[in-house]
Amino acid sequence: MNMPGLQPGTLTDVAGLLVGHAAVAGRPTGCTVVLCPQGVVCGVAVRGGAPGTRETDLLRPENTVERVHAVLLTGGSAFGLDAAGGVMRWLDERGHGLAVGAARVPIVPAAVLFDLWVGDARLRPDAHTGYAACEAATAGPVAQGNAGAGLGATVGKLFGFERAMKGGIGSASLRLGDLTVAALVAVNAVGDVLDETGQPIAGARSEDGHSLVGATAALLAGAGAAHLLAGTATTIGVVATDAVLTKAQATQLAHLAHHGLARAVDPITVNDGDTFFALATGGSGRSGDLVALGALAAEAVSRAIRNAVRAARALADPPLPAALDLAALRHGR
Repeated sequence: MNMPGLQPGTLTDVAGLLVGHAAVAGRPTGCTVVLCPQGVVCGVAVRGGAPGTRETDLLRPENTVERVHAVLLTGGSAFGLDAAGGVMRWLDERGHGLAVGAARVPIVPAAVLFDLWVGDARLRPDAHTGYAACEAATAGPVAQGNAGAGLGATVGKLFGFERAMKGGIGSASLRLGDLTVAALVAVNAVGDVLDETGQPIAGARSEDGHSLVGATAALLAGAGAAHLLAGTATTIGVVATDAVLTKAQATQLAHLAHHGLARAVDPITVNDGDTFFALATGGSGRSGDLVALGALAAEAVSRAIRNAVRAARALADPPLPAALDLAALRHGR
């Protein structure tokens, strides 16, 4: 049996945005950069219980700076924030950034996910990785699954890492009239990823590893969750639109994007540190209705999350099957 096809579109369907992935040699981890060198309005919503972020206070609506020049999503836990330095260097070399007197300072917010348990934890994204992601950035379709910040991402960790599955990075886009809304999400959740009908696609496996147990159903039936350290999972992402938004409106859009997470991941736990950025390029020249834009952002996020696990491929060490592998097992392949 084949998995359903990926939902259409990627973040680069919003004109003016470039996306690049880079990997760290020696283990599955890396980073993903969204470049907007011209500067675009940005908001953020940090809701998770254990976030790892950079430059998010600057994005509060009452603070001065309104535009960013890139957003970084990265593996490597807090160590991975070093990759933002490479993004800044790439932008600085090309004269991009906030004019501050005689200098220009690139504004690069970032969020990290925890993937240190997959492979050698001493290998993490750094400034070189961030720079390489910028060099790889294009306006073409975004690679999904095992790429960039999704390389070491996992899902279904509620009953222990040994029963988890491969997560990844996914993207999707939607149009409403002349406006485009898109999402890019690195999926590294404790919970399961659900399909459009609410059934798990990837998540906590049975003890024999051959089927999905349904994490919430198992909890309600009395199964005890494993003891997980705070911050050992995070789903992080970017939503973007070509609508004209203020910084306060972009912040609201980032909050609304979290509804897509709740549709596609279950359960969401205190161990997750979920963060969403919202970019508004204004390229359409049209002001956006936040009711409609918020609905599209949430839908794009849920589609991107499902795309991430549907595009993912298994890892051998540690053994982490992907959604495709379970689909094959269920049908005797």
